[in-house]
Amino acid sequence: MPGKRTAKKSPVPEDESPARKKLKGKKTPLGAPEFPAQPYRKGFPPLPNPGSTPHASFLPRDAVSHPSHRTQPGLVLSLGQGDVGQLGLGEGVMERKKPALVQLPEMIVQAEAGGMHTVCLSETGKIYTFGCNDEGALGRDTSAEGSETTPGLVELQEKVVQVSAGDSHTAALTDDGRVFVWGSFRDNNGVIGLLEPMKTSSVPVLLQLSSPVIKIVSGNDHLVMLTMDGDLFTCGCGEQGQLGRVPELFANRGGRKGLQRLLVPQRVPVRGRGNKGKMRFQDAFCGAYFTFAVTQEGHIYGFGLSNYHQLGTQGTEPCFSPQNLTSFKNSTKSWLGFSGGQHHTVCVDSEGKAYSLGRAEYGRLGLGEGAEEKSTPTVIPDLPSISSVACGASVGYAVSSDGRAFAWGMGTNYQLGTGEEDDVWSPVQMTGKQLENRVVLAVSSGGQHTVLLVKDKEQS
Repeated sequence: MPGKRTAKKSPVPEDESPARKKLKGKKTPLGAPEFPAQPYRKGFPPLPNPGSTPHASFLPRDAVSHPSHRTQPGLVLSLGQGDVGQLGLGEGVMERKKPALVQLPEMIVQAEAGGMHTVCLSETGKIYTFGCNDEGALGRDTSAEGSETTPGLVELQEKVVQVSAGDSHTAALTDDGRVFVWGSFRDNNGVIGLLEPMKTSSVPVLLQLSSPVIKIVSGNDHLVMLTMDGDLFTCGCGEQGQLGRVPELFANRGGRKGLQRLLVPQRVPVRGRGNKGKMRFQDAFCGAYFTFAVTQEGHIYGFGLSNYHQLGTQGTEPCFSPQNLTSFKNSTKSWLGFSGGQHHTVCVDSEGKAYSLGRAEYGRLGLGEGAEEKSTPTVIPDLPSISSVACGASVGYAVSSDGRAFAWGMGTNYQLGTGEEDDVWSPVQMTGKQLENRVVLAVSSGGQHTVLLVKDKEQS
């Protein structure tokens, strides 16, 4: 019997115990007018939000593109805890200490681990999901016994180019720049809804946006969308500032405007320098409760939880609006990727070096035994040239340019592939039968499980 979803872990440090208690969401009286959710429908244009002007060029002539869209097909391996089916290995499998092959009907180009579920995007643009479906995060019917524990197809008549997964929500970006979501967002009191207050959705629904989106990325309970125009739109929980557009005064369930303030996607306002008007962004990344954004000039902005300096801020206050993060300023290098767990961040630069910052407990910074909290990006030693990085709640990963995966951090959930429960303070190469003669294309890590996208080595 799969376990039920529990309230999300509070980001406050004292509450890091794996045991989670079920909290009933308080239904707040909502003064805001409710906009009915658009049911899924093919064709354009979607109806704009009340009060917004439809974007004249919403129909991109070509499919939307962004360097983050993955196109190299591979196989999916999973490891860690699987008590709600998030490993995709069937009903009997509660955990895997080494990477195990997930049986999927076609080759996969992107595999994302959410809090307790997994989302796979196939090379033909289809989506397969497995794991916890309590709040609809799988986007499909799982009433048949055990059907959530193996991959199942999400009904969406669109070609999808990117997916993202949070604690209990999933998002999909179509090739024409629209975003579909399903599941729910939560805050510290429970469910807040998805498109409408307190309403979850177990099937894909269309988000109303006024211009095409080129990249999506999820934190635990927030969604960040980068548009073709270089704007950032956010929605979801704003308690820790992770939306970058909701002041602290209204961050708890939206204040007088109610949850609509949080759930309706809105642009993150960032002033450009001088008279240049607004800032344009080229990329965005999420940690559990925080967001990083890269401007077209290469400056790094961040907002959200930074209680262990995980944003690279000098203080530990949450940031409710975008901050220009001077700790990432360095004229000689550009930042290629960021990933964040609950209280730590791992990033990679254009020279292939990996860095970490934030909380050090359990070895999650990969900086060696006895490492302490860092407020600036600190090079992780003894790694080969790195092409991408990933974080789970309290773990970190780096994929090398030659296709090896390295892991470090909390060992409790067997996410590191060592086969042991011990914490690992410095990066170790992941090994296992399913990794033999294969190269790792990407890693994604959730609350208690990790997925790897791999392909067979070319026979020389």
